[in-house]
Amino acid sequence: MRKILSLLTLFTLLFSLQVFSQEKQYQLSSHILDINTGYPAKDVKISLSKMNGKQNWTLIDEKTTDENGRVKDLLPQDEKSDNKGIYKLTFYTEPYFKLQNKESFYPFIEVVFEIKDNSHYHVPITLSPFGYSTYRGN
Repeated sequence: MRKILSLLTLFTLLFSLQVFSQEKQYQLSSHILDINTGYPAKDVKISLSKMNGKQNWTLIDEKTTDENGRVKDLLPQDEKSDNKGIYKLTFYTEPYFKLQNKESFYPFIEVVFEIKDNSHYHVPITLSPFGYSTYRGN
């Protein structure tokens, strides 16, 4: 009986390690907090673009914020990734405010930033119909 329990424990541990080691990592995330309401901005489309060698933008991905106003999986990362470069997040805010029957000064917001290393970058915005702010979070 003891041998069976030991084997089951070992199997569970090995299975858990396998599952966690295959979990995909992402280098970039974002978050939108609507400071007018005090709540996260859900269902807002965000696009990620990267500046290429010709100083033009190449679309990398598009996501929509979840119930908590977050997008956690914008830029895949593994041990072979080199995601260094200049990026742009475009937050499509006009549809979000239209759903609330609010006017907004910004139909979209573009935030340009540079990834310089392999650490995680979190680029959130705080938002209201007539203003926004951004910073590098963690």
